[in-house]
Amino acid sequence: MPKKRSGGGLSPTQQAAKFLGVSVLAGAVLAGIALPAVGALGLAAKGSVESFDELPANMKTPPLSQRTTILDADGGQIATVYSRDRTVVPLKDVSPYMQKAIVAIEDSRFYQHGAVDLKGVLRALNKNAQTGGVSEGASTLTQQYVKNVFVEEAGDDPTKVAQATQQTIGRKIRELKYAIQVEEELGKKKILENYLNITFFGQQAYGVEAAAQRYFSKSAKDLSLEQAALLAGIVQSPSRYDPVNDETEATKRRNTVLERMAAVGDISRAQAAEAMKAPLGLKVSKPKNGCITAVKGAGFFCDYVREVFLNDPVFGKSKEKRAKIWNQGGLTVRTTMDPKAQKSAQRSIKDHVYKSDEVATAVSLVQPGTGKILAMGQSRPYGFKKNETQINLSVDQSMGGGMGYQPGSTFKPIVAAAAIEDGMPANKTYASPYQMAYPSPVSACDGKQWVNDPNAPAKLENENSSEVGPYDMREATAKSVNTYYVQMISDIGICPVTTMAKKMGVVRADGDKMPQVPSIALGTQEMSPLTMANAYATFASRGMHCTPVAIESVSRRVGDKTSSLPVPKSTCSRAMSENTADTINTLLKGVVEDGTGSKAGLGSRPSAGKTGTTDERYAAWFVGYTPNMAGAVWVGDPAHKRKMTGITIGGRSYGKVFGGEVPGPIWRDMMSGALEGKPVEDFNTVHIPDSKPRDRGDGDEDDGDRDDGGNGDNDGFIGGLVGGNNNGGGGGEPTPSFSIPEGFIRGQGNGGNGNGGRFG
Repeated sequence: MPKKRSGGGLSPTQQAAKFLGVSVLAGAVLAGIALPAVGALGLAAKGSVESFDELPANMKTPPLSQRTTILDADGGQIATVYSRDRTVVPLKDVSPYMQKAIVAIEDSRFYQHGAVDLKGVLRALNKNAQTGGVSEGASTLTQQYVKNVFVEEAGDDPTKVAQATQQTIGRKIRELKYAIQVEEELGKKKILENYLNITFFGQQAYGVEAAAQRYFSKSAKDLSLEQAALLAGIVQSPSRYDPVNDETEATKRRNTVLERMAAVGDISRAQAAEAMKAPLGLKVSKPKNGCITAVKGAGFFCDYVREVFLNDPVFGKSKEKRAKIWNQGGLTVRTTMDPKAQKSAQRSIKDHVYKSDEVATAVSLVQPGTGKILAMGQSRPYGFKKNETQINLSVDQSMGGGMGYQPGSTFKPIVAAAAIEDGMPANKTYASPYQMAYPSPVSACDGKQWVNDPNAPAKLENENSSEVGPYDMREATAKSVNTYYVQMISDIGICPVTTMAKKMGVVRADGDKMPQVPSIALGTQEMSPLTMANAYATFASRGMHCTPVAIESVSRRVGDKTSSLPVPKSTCSRAMSENTADTINTLLKGVVEDGTGSKAGLGSRPSAGKTGTTDERYAAWFVGYTPNMAGAVWVGDPAHKRKMTGITIGGRSYGKVFGGEVPGPIWRDMMSGALEGKPVEDFNTVHIPDSKPRDRGDGDEDDGDRDDGGNGDNDGFIGGLVGGNNNGGGGGEPTPSFSIPEGFIRGQGNGGNGNGGRFG
């Protein structure tokens, strides 16, 4: 529908013709001199009609979005990610055929006219006047470049993209003004270079370099005549002339470009005829984008790096600013991932747990003293297919992970560290009966107390009925005696334990606060493998806790310039004294040497660690370390539905799964490969005097590895209204005092809050 006339009675076409004529006569083509009002031409800016002269004098040119490359610690490529697949190249690295082809078909008078081709504009205006709309454009290459800048600036916002591409004379006027500026500031060669780098060639390829790689698997500088003609022809309509999906249309369009090149004298008629006979010769490279393309099974590590970038304020004050930088790309992100450690982790996972198994495993490796994350992997690969997932089972929910998993008795060393730091001797002895009610009252933070429900007291028991104390700390830790550690936390109070956990970076995976209940001693609070690996790295570094980091450096390329960005730094602080850490190291060496973690031993290389098996065997853990590397292994059902009894994992059948039975060997094989070639270091240990000796024997191989999460599904029902007599379980499956439908309370037990207690 024709636009309404404004005041003077001239039609839009007549006004435009007058506008152009006056400008030419004045000797300043569209330079803003002697310009009439253009309100009737449909110029809209910021939602209102403005004059040409009121447009900004300078066009903001955003950095071109490019691919981002993620590297491991040795500089090897992990993956490439991008919002738009583009690699910016200088004009000298673009085939001369390509330069000539794009000019011939898009703007053959590019080198003769200024920012605006007056002949083309008048021809288009006349055609549009006849049709009553905007049916033909007259954009020069410079104007097309300007339009692409607007589109690039719009990003992925559909409204802004629509505004940048709307077919109105108002938009054309904007292009005219900015085109004049661009011509004056950049010159023809730079404009051509920018255009070739910004324009879309279909098949997710932005810019000529990405297009050359996509369609011909070669660099833009190596394009032949017929290949260049094909790419130049795609630009007008990437979907219509897509050579991958419509070879016939693409061939016709390529030949049109060749004819045009011959017509303007860029090539001879004979060259054009010969090129037209050639097949398209496609050698398509599929787009390789995102963490799904990561090598060495590092898809989840790659995803974690992205989450760090999008969440850490060091990369931008707001999430929107950080996302904009990430999406613009052009980044080279060097990470902390050790390729040897990552390879060893994935190999061990593959050997022990199949991706099709009913349960999964997730592992994390951390360097003590630096917080560097060395490896991260899981048995269910990064992806969208069956037995694949995009949930990173190794990390907290806020970083792309799940709700976490009860760590069971792998939490006990944190209780021991709090007790020793508080002055408790390492040979402290407790009665440690086979079964007992939770002691009451127990002091908590802020002067509060936890009180067991006298009407339905929460109880716990050890793994086997043969586990009857007294025990000292060394033996109780080696055998993972539940009643010992509950007596310990009841003695020192809950607050020192939660305080120590916080100092060691131990938090719930879902971000909730850790409750003030004594059952936390048995690992009832859901945590991630990365959290536990990093916590044990604190023991390995003799009490210094360093926050985990995944990024070593980031460089950013904008145009021809490359700059470095600040990156998150690990913050190290003392969580406990060296003596406390050395004492824990001494205790946990015993777990590996002759306790529940013996199957995780590294032979002649000193190591320490702790097993964990949660209530009813929904999860099993081994968390261990050497002086130079710490690692956590979790095995279980992420959905918390499959108990690990009567189960096949990695082709082997298990009656019951214990932390030392499945996670332990995974940890052993992972660490053995990751530490290959690294120096053998020993711990600083302390002398722990023996308590009064007792000859009890070690029982069977899983003796003591109850690690049950203490107050799991059957600890008591709804705050102690119904007592649970199996808190801690026994040698077999515990039997609640009455039947509770599975999953009635919560998917992963009761999170440590249902142990029948209350605060006084």
